[in-house]
Amino acid sequence: MTRDWVSEFGDYLRVEKGLALNSISAYLSDIRKLQEFARSLGTDLTKLSQDEMRGWLRHLRESGLSPRSAARALAAARGLFRFLAGDRVLSTDLTGNLEAPRSLRSLPRYLHADEVDRLLKAPDPTTPLGSRDRAMLEVLYATGLRVSELVGLTLTQLHKDLGVVSCMGKGSKERIVPIGPAAAEAVALYMKQHRSQLLGRRSSNYLFVTRRGTRMTRQGFWKIIRAYGRNAGIRKSISPHMLRHSFATHLLANGADLRSVQLMLGHSDISTTQIYTHVTRERLRRIYGKYHPRA
Repeated sequence: MTRDWVSEFGDYLRVEKGLALNSISAYLSDIRKLQEFARSLGTDLTKLSQDEMRGWLRHLRESGLSPRSAARALAAARGLFRFLAGDRVLSTDLTGNLEAPRSLRSLPRYLHADEVDRLLKAPDPTTPLGSRDRAMLEVLYATGLRVSELVGLTLTQLHKDLGVVSCMGKGSKERIVPIGPAAAEAVALYMKQHRSQLLGRRSSNYLFVTRRGTRMTRQGFWKIIRAYGRNAGIRKSISPHMLRHSFATHLLANGADLRSVQLMLGHSDISTTQIYTHVTRERLRRIYGKYHPRA
């Protein structure tokens, strides 16, 4: 009986690597594309050659996949082949000498400081929903959390006396992030005056709840932040991840060191954080080109 290496790889990511379900789903989606490519060549993914792997990367780029998505697909393939090599199905890692198109990777989109200020002031903090939304936006910008981490915050993860939140990131890794006085004040107002109004007679361990007393969802918060962006007159299409990008970009632009930003974002590899230095350099070039008399 032929073994289902894709399913076994998924189990490995879940049990041994401890990846979140969203990450596992993305990895397996990429691996299935590789599996389909192998079948189109009349072979199996365990029998692909390095030249055929290069052909797969070319195929991804020619099919219109963005450089970032192609890099993620290569990362998934690397994980699979290392898994297969560890299980002695393969003698070598076929992706060892393959390069992802890093140089073509698009820069993160972020908000300028005045746009962030307008966005944070958009909710009405005198109403239960507005108070909750103001607190969520303030926490998101103050901490740089991923949206899944934000909506998953529980009461026990908020440490008001210490001025920090603890969260479980990718790979079930816990990190501690400062929350800042503005966000702490918004959360305190929400919890003191409005959270109980949203819950009614219900109870929840989640910090941010809906008017039905359930936890906020990623999709629900996505719609909320886009609506506030429009109300604030921001023409960009805003997403929760854009505030995370803004958090990192503004920290580095104001002198924060890369290692500290890496820890706060929860990046396992500092090269992931380094893309924000490209953002600040691009901004400096634009400023130079706009204001220098001989530019």
